[in-house]
Amino acid sequence: MTSPRPSAWRTWARRSARTGVAFVELLCIGWCALALRIDASVSIGLVIAFVVGALGLAFFLRPRWLGHGLFVLLFGALVVWWLQIEPRNDRNWLADVARTPRMEVEGDQLTVHDLRNFDYRSDEDFTPRWEERRYDLSRLIGVDLLLSDWGAPGIVHTMVSWEFDGAPPLAISIETRKEVGESYSALRGFFRQFELYYVVGDERDLIRVRTNCRDERVRLYRLNVPVSVARALLLGYAARVNHLAEEPAWYNALTANCTTTIRLHASELGLAHRLNWRLYANKYSDELLYRRGELDTTLSFEELRRRSDITDAARAAGNDAEFSKSIRLGLPVRAQANPAPH
Repeated sequence: MTSPRPSAWRTWARRSARTGVAFVELLCIGWCALALRIDASVSIGLVIAFVVGALGLAFFLRPRWLGHGLFVLLFGALVVWWLQIEPRNDRNWLADVARTPRMEVEGDQLTVHDLRNFDYRSDEDFTPRWEERRYDLSRLIGVDLLLSDWGAPGIVHTMVSWEFDGAPPLAISIETRKEVGESYSALRGFFRQFELYYVVGDERDLIRVRTNCRDERVRLYRLNVPVSVARALLLGYAARVNHLAEEPAWYNALTANCTTTIRLHASELGLAHRLNWRLYANKYSDELLYRRGELDTTLSFEELRRRSDITDAARAAGNDAEFSKSIRLGLPVRAQANPAPH
């Protein structure tokens, strides 16, 4: 007696499963090839040989279960090797990331060591200044978000800055830590090429180098969060800065970048919302925050976005000591302006 033929949907399900497995295996082969080339500096010839061998295991070796099994072992071995590549703090760094900042907290007193306050005339021409500054956390006013558009489609650079009464703002930018002779690459950013670096600095440095030297457009948004939350966020940043000084970590363009790392800090405070595509196409993150009520909603989003553009003000302010006040002229009034509790 012959067994019945599989139904059409079972045939479709099997074919779909095989197609899905094949697609995943191709993605894995592509990732492995790039990891070998970028992180291990394997020659193109050997990378091609690896790809041919991996394709043979995944698609041509019989029985199929053996081919798939050997492919999984090969992929697993490469992942284990890749995870063993360790970040370091002792490389020949570029001058703008040469020092590792630290932040000490004693009660309401915050001391920042190696705060960056460079005087930039161009990206290559600058006067280095590393400073020690003290902040009174009881005089914290609030926290701001800065979006710097550097021309990439859908992507901007994000920074955070804390505003104090009677003291200059404290800005922090999460970036790649590059070595001498090294430049940023979006592709290499997905691999273990750049250490994660928190630039703790003066706004005249972090904003002006983008508006005045790199011709980027910067917007500053005042976040509608209680001062207590702004303080907790700053303390979370301080803890991470100090941790990185002892145990460096890798930057990753997808999972540990300037925006997803901010979300990680928010998650630690129980404030993060569910993932949204605008976190990765972060040029639209201001629209997301507006919809969530975390920006000033007394204005239309278009008007808020227009008034939050500080590019021209930053260019005009230059190296003025009142730079931070100048760029905030005309911005919407901060919704949360009560001092932090003692």
